[in-house]
Amino acid sequence: MGMTFVIGIDSSTQSTKAELRDIRSGEVVATGRAAHPPTQPPVSEQVPTAWWDALCSAVQQLGDRRAEAVAISVAGQQHGLVLIDEAGESLRPAKLWNDTTSAPNADRLVEQLGADWWSRSTGSVPVAAFTVTKLAYVAEHEPEVIDRVAKVMLPHDYLTWRLSGNHVTDRGDASGSGWFDAERDEYLAEPIAAALGRNDDWADRLPRVLGPTEAAGAILPDVAEALGLSASMVVGPGTGDNMGAALGLGLGVGDVVMSLGTSGTVYAKSDRRTTDPSGAVAGFADATGAFLPLVCTLNATKVTDTVANWLGTDPAGLSELALAAGTDLITPVLVPYFDGERTPNRPDAKGIFVGLSNETTREQLALAAHDGVICGLLEGLSALEACGGSSSGRLLLVGGGARSGAYRQRLAEIVGREVHVPASDETVATGACLQAAVIVGDGETFEQISSRWSLDRTQVTEPRSDLNTDELRARYRNAASFDDSLCRNTNWQG
Repeated sequence: MGMTFVIGIDSSTQSTKAELRDIRSGEVVATGRAAHPPTQPPVSEQVPTAWWDALCSAVQQLGDRRAEAVAISVAGQQHGLVLIDEAGESLRPAKLWNDTTSAPNADRLVEQLGADWWSRSTGSVPVAAFTVTKLAYVAEHEPEVIDRVAKVMLPHDYLTWRLSGNHVTDRGDASGSGWFDAERDEYLAEPIAAALGRNDDWADRLPRVLGPTEAAGAILPDVAEALGLSASMVVGPGTGDNMGAALGLGLGVGDVVMSLGTSGTVYAKSDRRTTDPSGAVAGFADATGAFLPLVCTLNATKVTDTVANWLGTDPAGLSELALAAGTDLITPVLVPYFDGERTPNRPDAKGIFVGLSNETTREQLALAAHDGVICGLLEGLSALEACGGSSSGRLLLVGGGARSGAYRQRLAEIVGREVHVPASDETVATGACLQAAVIVGDGETFEQISSRWSLDRTQVTEPRSDLNTDELRARYRNAASFDDSLCRNTNWQG
């Protein structure tokens, strides 16, 4: 009996990655990768066809055995706004999650409907990252585009549509749009009306929301032929990248994930939706029918990459410098708002070092860079716990930053607990593979296949020294309270 395979796609801000896995063992048989055009906030946009071209390239790199795959699913970057016309063409480049130009629109939407209404109805209070704010931006600045919209999509929806021809989404990714109630699994008219400034009926322009184990449909024949895939392949519902990562980690209720990539996220699996009128915690749904309360920051490993460049080294070298710095609290504090910030909602902020002196060393600057990113995300974890999210399970570190010894060790020491790093660092594509396997499985659950694939395997980092964590985090909070105007361009006049 021959092997049976599934394909999982991770379509992120930076690239598309594809995995071909054995559906029985979970073994990775082949991988592929293709880059996306770079973006530079505050304006962060990509042409959706670039994602499709990258998906095609990544899938074609999987080798001849890809023809034996029986299902494919896509996990994509959340929140991006894709607007399609009647001819099936995108009307403008997609505004991505880290485009902050819609910050004023977000403020107006919150003021119009109220933070309590947003939190109660959608689980989240919109900031510039959310799709609904980007729709409001386009409605304000490009009303002629709005008049031509036939379909509204998120990035993963677009790729699922290109694969299957069906305009669908899942509740996980839909929960980050700002116009979906994941508790009732229904769209809300009020957010769209507020974004558009008029009461248009957009029900037929929004994708149908699929259940966790509901297929989007069969792959289009011409797509199957072009990609060297089986004509009988099934396309899964797909999901958002954070939801895909939660699947790929075999996440249980109470497990907490800190993800260090272009952005930083902290999230936990929950059996109920959280609400946070402050807007710090987004009450997302996950891809299994449960919930995934999440805090996202704009600044993570890009910050340490930048500081490494300043110090004439690379990220690995910066990690070594940080680990050599010791634990003296004289170390400066870095508030890492290099690209503005989403949580807290300070889109105009910039980064700032506090506590520099003539005695400050390269090692201390390296340590401050890592600690600043970690402390920013731990503020998010505190917010998640405050609104009822459980953090009693494992603490997992994922993303590119998980390969850094300094990030692993400093996180363990600052939180005073074990840090688990998954055996695989490609959790999003793995989660998409798992979803694809469930779609075509014989009634097996997510948990059963995850266990068979041993997705909960981790390497553990233990704290190696005691820190005065309260004092360290208090110094960070004090530094982070700075006035944004201190970092804006000013024309000084004598």
